[in-house]
Amino acid sequence: MEFKDYYKLLGVEPDADVKTIKTAYRKLARKYHPDVNPEPGAEDKFKEVAEAYGVLKNTETRAEYDELYRYGGKSRNGSQPPPGWQGGAQSGGAQSDADFSDFFNSVFGNRGGGFQGYSDFEQSAARGQDVEVEMPIFLEDIVADVAKTIEYRMPVFENGQVRDVNKKLKVKIPKGVSDGERIRLKGQGGSAQGDAPSGDLYLHIRLVPHPMFDVEGHNLLVTLPVAPWEAALGSKVTVPTLTGKISLSVPPNSQSGQKLRIKGKGLPMKNGTGDLYVIFKIVIPENTTDESKALWQSLSEASAFDPRAQWEKQNA
Repeated sequence: MEFKDYYKLLGVEPDADVKTIKTAYRKLARKYHPDVNPEPGAEDKFKEVAEAYGVLKNTETRAEYDELYRYGGKSRNGSQPPPGWQGGAQSGGAQSDADFSDFFNSVFGNRGGGFQGYSDFEQSAARGQDVEVEMPIFLEDIVADVAKTIEYRMPVFENGQVRDVNKKLKVKIPKGVSDGERIRLKGQGGSAQGDAPSGDLYLHIRLVPHPMFDVEGHNLLVTLPVAPWEAALGSKVTVPTLTGKISLSVPPNSQSGQKLRIKGKGLPMKNGTGDLYVIFKIVIPENTTDESKALWQSLSEASAFDPRAQWEKQNA
């Protein structure tokens, strides 16, 4: 009797975790399910991958299979089965359940172990297909606590055939959502045959770049243009936020690149709210009049300030 390499059947490595095994199984199950694939041999292939998944998803049966795998892996052609395994010496003989292979029955027969026959695997495989959708979100949408309507295509079963249909769904933006996050909406994916559950919808959040604000985690950054005299003397200026304008005091002698933190004016988090950081950028007027030039000249002559004094100290 040939030793069955369940890992090879699913196309995964022997050290694969349960999530990887489940993903591989679902992909193959959809590919070979007899309701989807009418090709000769598809149903047999479907039963094989279902059998492999049934063993590897269970900690107890996988551990027992791995003991045999250490032997079976050395002789995949079936010429040297693991010691004590041939003929069901350790398993109590083969079951009459024709839905499972002779190999399966000889190893796991007469024990149940959660296996209820091929129908359990078929029901799992018949689950509706998951759908992945990218969802662009504006920063204003996050703070406004609004619901957005999305449209996507999903596969449905009808009369034994699969076809794509358009679906609309109103989705409330979750609090604390961040760029790149993947959100699962249970049962909103492709429909399934019979009483099997529908698949899930996965939303991939993509924050739309804002013309004014940059995002760092749940904090926002905004660059504030400041006139030289505002920076030198200090002043009151108006600063935009996602929820409206606020008044901000620019401290005297502020420097370009200096940051001020405004607490609670960032993006919502699951617990609390991020902050807004205002970054000063000193801006020189593009055009100057004769009068303004004279004032700049007077300031230059009256001030002993040398912006490059530090260079002279370093080169001394």
